[in-house]
Amino acid sequence: MSLLVLIILLVVAALVARLVQIPLRHRWRRRQARTMCVAFRGPDRTQPPARIYARLRAMDALAFEELLLESFAMRGHRVIRNPRYTGDGGIDGQVVIGGQNWLIQAKRYASAIRPEHVEAFALLCRRQGKPGLFIHTGRTGGMSRSLLDRHKNVELVSGERLLTLLTGGSLMLKGIGI
Repeated sequence: MSLLVLIILLVVAALVARLVQIPLRHRWRRRQARTMCVAFRGPDRTQPPARIYARLRAMDALAFEELLLESFAMRGHRVIRNPRYTGDGGIDGQVVIGGQNWLIQAKRYASAIRPEHVEAFALLCRRQGKPGLFIHTGRTGGMSRSLLDRHKNVELVSGERLLTLLTGGSLMLKGIGI
């Protein structure tokens, strides 16, 4: 009996230690992201795209990053979160797809994405030897699109593809169904 009590105490202590490790702000953003992810996969799935985009653009930028990570986690992929939001070196998180780590860059924009952001992320992916997902809520201008065409290691997820990711629909990334 005492061994069972000891095991229970160790499990509880491990859970408490893990909660203390995650800052309160991070827990709040993860909770907000999880709630939105469930809503987008359920009752809000049929909302008009313009309304979903308005909600995405209105949310906290860091919670948007968490929403993307949570969307991948709900699809059964292993997600690697950064220990902190600032000073992340241009990587907003990672997801393991098809046994390979993909770097994630999230931009919650209302206007066009900046080509220099695309270029910097593509070069970061090349340096790390990993594919990347540039995920955004804005428009993709001609210069950014040309850069993405040139950098085959970065996959763009925006527009309908972003909505598909968030609502749990079928999505292909570099020929891999997720």
